Amino acid sequence: MSTTSAAPAPAVASLSVPSLADATELSCDVLVVGGGTAGTMAALTAAERGANVLLLEKAHVRHSGALAMGMDGVNNAVVPGRAEPDDYVAEITRANDGLVDQSTVRQTATRGFAMVQRLESYGVKFEKDEHGEYAVRQVHRSGSYVLPMPEGKDVKKVLYRQLRRREMRERIRIENRVMPVRVLTHPDDGRAVGVAGFHTRTGEFVTVRAGAVILATGPCGRLGLPASGYLYGTYENPTNAGDGYAMAYHAGAALTGIECFQINPLIKDYNGPACAYVANPFGGYQVNRHGERFVESDYWSGQMMAEFATELASDRGPVYLKMSHLPEETIGAVESILHTTERPTRGTFHEGRGHDYRTHDVEMHISEIGLCGGHSASGVRVDAHARTTVPRLYAAGDLACVPHNYMIGAFVYGDLAGEDAAGYRAYEGELPADQLAAAHELVYRPLRNPEGPPQPQVEYKLRRFVNDYVAPPKTGAKLSLAVEAFTRMSDEIAGMGARTAHELMRCAEVSFIRDCAEMAARASLARTESRWGLYHQRLDHPERDDQGWLHHLDLRKSPSGAMEFTARPVEPYVVPVAEFAPPAGPERPLGEVELVPVATAGPRDGAPTALRTATEAAPAEPGAPDSAGTDRAGAAPSPAPRLRLLRLLALVEESPDLAALRPYLDDTDPAVRAAAVTALGETAPAGTGPALAAHLGDAEPRVRAAAAAALRELVEVLPAEPLLAAGLREALAVPDPAVRAAALDVLRALRLGDAALYAASLADAGVEVRIQAVRALVSVDAVEELAGAAADPAREVRVAVARGLAAVRAPAPKPLDPLLDDPDPLVRGAALAALAGTGCPPEYAAAAVAALADAAWQVRAGAATALRAAPPGPAVPALAGALADANADVRKAAVLSLLPHGADPAARTALAGAADDPDADVRAYASRVSVTRTG
Repeated sequence: MSTTSAAPAPAVASLSVPSLADATELSCDVLVVGGGTAGTMAALTAAERGANVLLLEKAHVRHSGALAMGMDGVNNAVVPGRAEPDDYVAEITRANDGLVDQSTVRQTATRGFAMVQRLESYGVKFEKDEHGEYAVRQVHRSGSYVLPMPEGKDVKKVLYRQLRRREMRERIRIENRVMPVRVLTHPDDGRAVGVAGFHTRTGEFVTVRAGAVILATGPCGRLGLPASGYLYGTYENPTNAGDGYAMAYHAGAALTGIECFQINPLIKDYNGPACAYVANPFGGYQVNRHGERFVESDYWSGQMMAEFATELASDRGPVYLKMSHLPEETIGAVESILHTTERPTRGTFHEGRGHDYRTHDVEMHISEIGLCGGHSASGVRVDAHARTTVPRLYAAGDLACVPHNYMIGAFVYGDLAGEDAAGYRAYEGELPADQLAAAHELVYRPLRNPEGPPQPQVEYKLRRFVNDYVAPPKTGAKLSLAVEAFTRMSDEIAGMGARTAHELMRCAEVSFIRDCAEMAARASLARTESRWGLYHQRLDHPERDDQGWLHHLDLRKSPSGAMEFTARPVEPYVVPVAEFAPPAGPERPLGEVELVPVATAGPRDGAPTALRTATEAAPAEPGAPDSAGTDRAGAAPSPAPRLRLLRLLALVEESPDLAALRPYLDDTDPAVRAAAVTALGETAPAGTGPALAAHLGDAEPRVRAAAAAALRELVEVLPAEPLLAAGLREALAVPDPAVRAAALDVLRALRLGDAALYAASLADAGVEVRIQAVRALVSVDAVEELAGAAADPAREVRVAVARGLAAVRAPAPKPLDPLLDDPDPLVRGAALAALAGTGCPPEYAAAAVAALADAAWQVRAGAATALRAAPPGPAVPALAGALADANADVRKAAVLSLLPHGADPAARTALAGAADDPDADVRAYASRVSVTRTG
């Protein structure tokens, strides 16, 4: 047997350091840094108000930011009729332990719904019921704010389509692969006048002069090290390395709440969210190893994470997300969201372990720490117009400190920043030479030392220190060691080596991470109390101190370069919250934080452990061409379709009309047709609806699937025209059931069908088609036709009928009669629960009381739900008895049904007894009886 040695890898030619005098200079009225959620909205709004906008993105705007992988729903939609802005503001105030500038939170509360409607006008699809009302769900124990997004994977595509509209392209210039590293400020008044950065592919130095600068670079997700040790396996988007935090700090802006970390529950060994926002509305919940719900606090707060961590560390751990008790159709619906929009690799992960939601509960753990205004409360200080403390410098999205602002808040603050910044015109003076030189040195110093330590090694060491010394629970001693370590590592970071522009980008990111790590450690040292549950748990200061510390902790860079702190009083509340009384008074300068003396034995500076640098090449995707252009099946793809695909992709950038896309839509190659249909969904020119409907009948499954997906995605922006209606009606005869279901879904949403058309589909062979027919019949209040489907052979259809009979505009209990006697317990449970919507008169109340003895817990839970609408005479004693049920979900349903009967003394007595229930949810809802009575 002969062996051959591998050929050495070809040497990579190092970049040369460009001259500062050769910089590429750009100019604009409004400069937006970051093309994610907040950045795209800021650019659109500023352009709409007449400003010439430059949008810089270190990757590519089409695929950049945390939103690029999609979004399964909105966490904080204050929809009129379902939630009140003041209630939302109070909720966030409580979740943040009183440390909130309510004027900023209220902007999201009052402007968020208009933003939902604006996004909808762009083509973003939010879940609606059969009557076209927003299907807001309750996940938190108070307030209904969660609005699902069934096509949320396409949000970024929709936004990019808006940026590339012809009228926007005249005012918005996009520069992809350009990474700013410093905000430039005027030497006289400190206002922002531009940025300095470089091109992440060519390495050229880039300067920008601007009338205003909007930072929208996202959180610092790459701060702590994930348990896997993989640098980019973070909970947050790993490209978010704290760029904006560092740039704002060095520009002189105040940052606040940096001691309040972001920590999240996640799947063990898979850095994806545990997705309670998805699973809980479907009936999933978090349990310990005994199967007990244990979370006492509401989901907004850091206190919940403290409870989670305590349970995890106790003998009741591990902790799980439980979905195994749910029926097949519910689990399928959850999987369709979690394994596509939320994390496409999640299904593969579970499959590799041989786990299934039907048979296995999902083990959960805790994420690494990060800084994020949108999910906790750490970010750049902004006012209600997204202005920072530096004139003409704005911050929006997860970078800005607007607590628990989430996606809708990012859009709202991008809009606010774009609106306010649009009034400025391009700066025409000289850019500050000293600041340019410093930025140039920061970018290119790794090229002068190409043999220096590589970025992965230095970053690993830096973030390991974050885990060891900064992650909660915190102590003054560990935080002081952290500050020393981060100070010491400044020299190591300055000595990193690089040869390519990509490596320069990674090296600059490490400097940002180091800045954020030092801010986090010093801020945590400065706040000598515990607050926000696990987010800022000080073992040496274990109590919350509202007397001394109900203040924002601001940090900024002093003229000498030191990190200084100020305790800033909370602004008077717009919405009073009884639990907190912010003290008035002036700001309290704290100066530099004092380190805690730490005794050591032996040398302080040990040599860093060498890390392996060799990495294996990632396996190619099945079917992906290799370097020779041959696919994995061994066949060389035809160059002609590939060329046409490349031409199509280039054409999409020009926002083509339908005529320009027509040759590709009619192409003989199905791959080209599928790509053209997808492009049609991205660009949405006039005539898109009928063209997509025509392709629902394509001979190729992938083309039909692309057309169905695009129609569902664009349903909010497609005109309800006769040609589209005709095409959708024709699609009801297509043999593919997925096409027929999609056609019914779009017909219903656009009000293009009638009861006769929908009822005809109740005889369809496809179960999903019949479910869509039921939803469509609900939309036209066709009660008689709906009732006729009560004998459908499929359980999931009968469940949909039960729920639909309660969702029509004039519901009545009588049509539910056959479903109340259904042999399937899930159908009986759904029919009983529907009585809460139809009304539960005495004869039905008697049936519900009897059903509380059913062997199936789902039936008992449905019966308890039904009694919510029953007269108190039969309902209250029966519900009080149900509080002793062995199943926690039945007891929870009983508590929720007793709350509307809170005026009855017997109901109040029963709820008081439930305060000691072993289930955390039951206890929490029982405690709300006083809130319900006064509300």
